[in-house]
Amino acid sequence: MRRFLKQHGISDTKLATWHEDETKAVFLRRLFDDLITVKDNKGHSVILSMARSLAEMKVFPDLEGWPDTKEKLAAAREAVSRIKAQIDFLNRQIQDTKAAEERQRKAREKQEQAILSRQTLAGLADRLAALVPQQGTREGGYAFERWFYDLAGFFELSARPPYVSGGRQIDGSLGLDGTEYLIETKFTKVQTAATDVDSFMLKIKRKADNTMGILVSMSGFSGPAIKEASCDGTPMLLMDFSHVYNLVLAGMMSLPDVIRRIKQHASQTGEAFLPVPRFSG
Repeated sequence: MRRFLKQHGISDTKLATWHEDETKAVFLRRLFDDLITVKDNKGHSVILSMARSLAEMKVFPDLEGWPDTKEKLAAAREAVSRIKAQIDFLNRQIQDTKAAEERQRKAREKQEQAILSRQTLAGLADRLAALVPQQGTREGGYAFERWFYDLAGFFELSARPPYVSGGRQIDGSLGLDGTEYLIETKFTKVQTAATDVDSFMLKIKRKADNTMGILVSMSGFSGPAIKEASCDGTPMLLMDFSHVYNLVLAGMMSLPDVIRRIKQHASQTGEAFLPVPRFSG
């Protein structure tokens, strides 16, 4: 037993207190009383480690060679069986506790992420509100374009703002679910017209087959514009202020999910525009 105790961290100093006239039971009772008082539950861990080792015992050489070996072995196996049952029960409790703690941790992280997301979305909403006085101006249009790509970046979309290369304007784009979308933004005071849709449609069709386009107009679209963008297999999706304000900035849906929902609708119906009230339909 001394070897077993040393294997589980019981010091020689502690074992030296085991008097010759003291039985194993008395010494163990005294040892365990001392262990359970150790700080940070370290003593409890030692006792649990011993119990787990005992629960795995298959042979008992110290019990061989006695007149009542058969009875001793049977009692030992029964004791080990009871210890193993308790250890299994304890392990299940530990697993359940860990699982509950993990669920709580994930819930806290999700809540913290939601709070951070709302705070960041609130910041983006404030920035957009500050741009409203510039709506309809060239400077406002450029500022809204930069704002939209910041919104895409917030949702970790692979986005590339428009830029000039060799004197040539390169269209902005973003990638989602293996599809590349050309992006065009409108920050005018009037609705986007059919002529604007025609111009953007030509840009899309000049690109690769897996390219689509998203036209974002904060003043909405005229009826003819929506009709012009809509057709079987349309490569164009239309978003207006209600998608931006009522869904994305309100935290109701992410920008990627809004794009996916409009694309799904366009694929099923050929309609490039899906009003917010019809999103649940």
